[in-house]
Amino acid sequence: MYITDIQAPKGCNKKKKYVGRGSGSGHGKTSTRGHGGQGQRAGRDFRPGLEGGSMPLVRRVPKRGFRSRSELNYQIVNLEQLNHFSKGSTVTPLSLKEEGLIKDENGLVKLLGDGKLNKIISIKVSKVSKAAKNKIQESGSTIELI
Repeated sequence: MYITDIQAPKGCNKKKKYVGRGSGSGHGKTSTRGHGGQGQRAGRDFRPGLEGGSMPLVRRVPKRGFRSRSELNYQIVNLEQLNHFSKGSTVTPLSLKEEGLIKDENGLVKLLGDGKLNKIISIKVSKVSKAAKNKIQESGSTIELI
């Protein structure tokens, strides 16, 4: 196979639509804008979802629940995953990143209680579940919220 054998995928090279160039072009007379109305006029700049006097869909549909504007996104780590670290080590977001357990060391990290902790280590994370906190204390490890 050569570079000259590669062809563009089907449908990627699309012709530009020329409008207002006579009836022979298929896009003449009204220039694909239709007969009358707000969309036919020059400078037709109206927001998406405008229904021209009807009650807009976004206002017709009932709203339920509460959506926080400042939603905090935590990176989840389970207790079982902390067994990768050596005994007596300190687990921080940076060390979790180096181990490949989280993607962003500057983000928030939450420790969940899935699994069992077999080593005594020092842990520094943003948030801890109750189950994880109990298991950490049972194993003799320490936890610090940052």
